[in-house]
Amino acid sequence: MLRGRRSECEILDRLLGAVGAGESRALVVRGESGVGKTALLEYLVGRTPGRVVRAAGIQSEMELAFAGLHQLCAPMLGRAESLPGHQCDALRTALGLRDGPAPDRLLVGLAVLGLFAEVAREQPLVCVVDDAQWLDRASAQTLAFVARRLGAESVGMVLAARTPGEIPDLTEPAELTELTDLPGLDLAGLPDEDARALLRSALRGPMDEQVVDRIVAETRGNPLALLELPHGSTPAELVGESGMGAARALPGRIEESYLQRVALLPAATRKLLLMAAAEPLGDPVLVWRAAERLGIGAESASPAAAVGLLEIGAQVRFRHPLVRSAVYRAAAPEERRTAHRVLADVTDAETDPDRRAWHRAQAAPRPDEDVAAELVRSADRARARGGPAAAAAFLERAAELTLEPARRAERALAAAHDKHHAALPDAALGLISLAEAGPLDELASARASLLRAQIAFAVNRRGPGAPALLLTAAEQLEPLDLRLARGTCLEALSAAMFAGGGGVREVAEAARSMPRPSPPEHAADLFLEGLAVRFTDGHGAAMPIVERALAAFRSPDLSDEVGLRWFWFACRTARDLWDHETWDVLATRHVRLAREAGALTALPLALSMCIAVHTFAGEFAAASSLLDEAEAVTAVTGCHLDGALLLAAWQGHEAAVHQRIVAMGDAHPGDETAGLTVGVWAKMVIYNGQGRYEAAMAAASHAEEHLSEEGMSAWGVLIELVEAADRAGAPVRASDALRRLTETTRSCGTEWALGIEARSRALVTEHDSAERHYREAIERLGRTRIRGELARAHLLYGEWLRRDHRRVDAREQLSTAYEAFTAMGAEAFAERAARELRAIGEPVPGRAFDTTAQLTTQETQIARLVCEDLTNSQIAARLFLSPRTVEWHLTKIFGKLNISSRKQLRG
Repeated sequence: MLRGRRSECEILDRLLGAVGAGESRALVVRGESGVGKTALLEYLVGRTPGRVVRAAGIQSEMELAFAGLHQLCAPMLGRAESLPGHQCDALRTALGLRDGPAPDRLLVGLAVLGLFAEVAREQPLVCVVDDAQWLDRASAQTLAFVARRLGAESVGMVLAARTPGEIPDLTEPAELTELTDLPGLDLAGLPDEDARALLRSALRGPMDEQVVDRIVAETRGNPLALLELPHGSTPAELVGESGMGAARALPGRIEESYLQRVALLPAATRKLLLMAAAEPLGDPVLVWRAAERLGIGAESASPAAAVGLLEIGAQVRFRHPLVRSAVYRAAAPEERRTAHRVLADVTDAETDPDRRAWHRAQAAPRPDEDVAAELVRSADRARARGGPAAAAAFLERAAELTLEPARRAERALAAAHDKHHAALPDAALGLISLAEAGPLDELASARASLLRAQIAFAVNRRGPGAPALLLTAAEQLEPLDLRLARGTCLEALSAAMFAGGGGVREVAEAARSMPRPSPPEHAADLFLEGLAVRFTDGHGAAMPIVERALAAFRSPDLSDEVGLRWFWFACRTARDLWDHETWDVLATRHVRLAREAGALTALPLALSMCIAVHTFAGEFAAASSLLDEAEAVTAVTGCHLDGALLLAAWQGHEAAVHQRIVAMGDAHPGDETAGLTVGVWAKMVIYNGQGRYEAAMAAASHAEEHLSEEGMSAWGVLIELVEAADRAGAPVRASDALRRLTETTRSCGTEWALGIEARSRALVTEHDSAERHYREAIERLGRTRIRGELARAHLLYGEWLRRDHRRVDAREQLSTAYEAFTAMGAEAFAERAARELRAIGEPVPGRAFDTTAQLTTQETQIARLVCEDLTNSQIAARLFLSPRTVEWHLTKIFGKLNISSRKQLRG
């Protein structure tokens, strides 16, 4: 047991106990330098009965994509072949072990999760990562993903990280935020009595108790400070140092203590220390080869080992990371450059070209085109491995080393693109400004404007600024690259539709004035033309063009690249035009394509569209199954799903609707319109289902000014408003909503649109004609898959018949509605239909008992996917779990449902 760390050691012991019992755990140990994080990790390693794999973040490797992950996974890569093929390929590509297209980051995470689970089948696995604050961004994100998805794999993950902002002149890495929501252990200094005992053990002679207490207080019980500060200091010197603000600059004082010992070493030993500090791998062969170049012999290591600063054995190990940073930062710039130059010379250009390029860049005293070009090649390799942050770092340094102004600007712009793809918008904007200082040619300048606009859209999708910026970029690109200009114009139109308001027409007019490309005409061009006409001349004029565009998107000849980029927009258009069949076809294909391509960042939006398709079809079970998969992704990506919101509304889950609306607002702070219309629509569905018509009308009032926007959310609000206003005794408002709704339904002319119009018209029509409209609505909607709206037509017709005292006819319509709502799981509407049936004296049949109610949410998810005939590996991939966790959940499901096979579960 470590001195003064009983409770912390007990936490680690419990973690090991859980892992040994077949469970998985993750823990982040946080604290200042020297507080004992590494000692706790060593305690954990010493107590682990199974296999241990280790890695450490290294400050000089923060720009090398997946460097930390490579350390951790390298000993286990022999088991990678047991992973599904696309996962194995993604992992090996990320680690630079094979060539291939850049893998999706989440697919790499799933591969690492699977690898850990495979290794843990033989014996419990504990993964230990020290100095996690210095992990490269790609590794930190991947390990955080894995830590969140651990279940029943017998895997433990323990990461140690410094307290953020601890040392002012060290850059605080952004990836620390990836670890913030993981279980944590905050490590403070030792209790006073233990701290005093530790300090006395390091003193060379007696010391006054008051001075001991003062040092303990100033160091806050930091074990490393208590052990290291007495080295090389007499009691008198320690007394003199006391009271000089040690608590405020503790890491600096510890470094100073180390440097005092370094200063007493021979010159050759100091050079060897610097060489080891500049070499991130801890490879003794590289260090000795570099030392030999400088004429440094093996005997030079002994003095450093004697004072406990450095050991060179199978691995180069400093006493503490602060030794490394102290030695490196204390060296003169020319000394550091010499160390990097020699390390570059001894690093193999074939097997480790990127590390060699980085050493050469650190060694360059002035601009050097040869070094810059090598960094550009390293950036290409980093990008191919799925490391845009690393690619950006290489390119940024390449720009610094480029003397020719135009090429420097070009490289800065390329670095900005990679920063954007790495989700670092502020850094990207800074590099754009550097590139624009130029000179840039016209095309490059236009591309810079485009990137600036794309960043604005990514940062705030509903903000008003992005459409104008994208439109300006499109106009700049028009005489230079017409295809790119039209694609940018389509992005501008998309941004304007997200933002709402009058910007849509302005972008549409600009699109119509843009030259058309010479043949062949492709789907995106047709799409832009059709949408531009729609927003300038109306639905009727646009329908033939939009239908051709949607047909082009439905074509099997459409390229995967175009599909992945624009399917979500095409789906949205089909949905807005009340074309459920095309919407279904495109959404289904989008999901399949995103899954096959491993494009997991595109998958949530595709799944959201499919969820909405199934929701309108009354297929809530299918929608819920897709929601399970979507939420497994959004737990990492932070997306918010309109489809999930509508599903909750139709299910009658009011609390879930409000929670999702709040989450949308939290995701767009300062943007009061974020998700407003779809949120209002969802609330109105809930309120109308419950018969709370005044509440539905009040909700609509909050979205009135945004109903000028085109699209499903706007006409969804109008549908609900016609019903709410009619039932609440506001006929004028109901008629006005119907008039605005009809402008869309008539021009689209689908059975879905015309069926909704007929049903809405029946609500505001006098007695003689209302029944005809209700029957038309039921007939038209009956020819579609829109089962929820059809059931509502039966419900409204039944309510109308009951009020007309036609009890027998009312019973038929209300029973049909009740059965449909109950079958699909629309609880609020089912209860509303039940109330109407009771009002005419009709007994309401009880609902079937749901045996899945005893299952947890995740167990229900897995049970549904088993019923779809998915294998454990396929279920694991869908839900971002390991197959072993799926097996564990299935065992619990079988026990709860008193069954013994997948066949019984499907039955």
